[in-house]
Amino acid sequence: MRGGLAAILVLAIGIVIGMALTKRAPPARSARVVAEMPLAHPVDRSAAPRAAEASPAQPTEAPRPEASLPPGYRVPEVSSGAPAWLRFAVPPPAVEGRAMVAIVLDDLGLDRKRTERVIGLPAPLTLSFMTYAEALPRQTALAHEAGHELLLHVPMEPVDAHLDSGPNSLRIGLSREETLGRLRWGLDRFSGYVGINNHMGSRFTGDAAAMTPVIEELRARGLLFLDSRTTAVTIGEALARRLGVPTAARNVFLDDENSAPAIAARLADLEQVARRKGAAVAIGHAHDATLAGLAAWLPGLAEKQLVLVPLSTVVRENEAGARATASRRGTAG
Repeated sequence: MRGGLAAILVLAIGIVIGMALTKRAPPARSARVVAEMPLAHPVDRSAAPRAAEASPAQPTEAPRPEASLPPGYRVPEVSSGAPAWLRFAVPPPAVEGRAMVAIVLDDLGLDRKRTERVIGLPAPLTLSFMTYAEALPRQTALAHEAGHELLLHVPMEPVDAHLDSGPNSLRIGLSREETLGRLRWGLDRFSGYVGINNHMGSRFTGDAAAMTPVIEELRARGLLFLDSRTTAVTIGEALARRLGVPTAARNVFLDDENSAPAIAARLADLEQVARRKGAAVAIGHAHDATLAGLAAWLPGLAEKQLVLVPLSTVVRENEAGARATASRRGTAG
């Protein structure tokens, strides 16, 4: 009897100990086990590219003109028939017999803060954006919305080999195919511009063989060419005229000397050229002294019987003058 009671007692104690053990917390998993467990919500890491892949330093394709535009902005409608330089030209204010001045500001888009300051100046200025600047569709759309006309600033080879004119620069010695490839890369970076002008290019614009495919491409696209005249021996304007491309040339550089007195003197020169010729083109940059000089000078143009016009207006006048000259020669012949 005593043996049976002892067995029952041992069994009961065993049951109690077993129940206590089952209530203890399970042992912690090893780090390796936890790492190998599947996530409750697996992440598709292939859908999130690495930072270097998400924003390449230089795109292999030109961005779509519609990408990253300001809210509510509409790409200018393209009417059939007219060439691009007329379709995208900014209408000038009433000239009413006054001498015309066109102000072109170069190298835009690289420094966005300075570009914003330029866009805030009274319109219509002509703003030339560098081919290799970033966010060009958005920056140029803001400029167009503010009433400014657009150019594409194309890097070209300078005489001084130590100067870096930038990526995809047009250089003497390139094949025709390479020249056109580099040019077209720039031309496709944004839309709505009336033509191009040269960035540097003191060597390239003096070579007719190098410039010919450039001017022919502009003719095929219906664009104008502004000769920045970075060399006295440029053939840009003459070649464009001979090949039937609307053109103009720079008359005054505003800020070769970047100081307030020098820029004021160059603006006075511009006024004299405009009165003598009826129209004049100045080129400057987004320097502090240049922007301050323009901000003070532009509001006083009406009192001086001058009118600010986009570059395309000067080109229209040039084209009308060329037609009139050709007509007179035809009549005389």
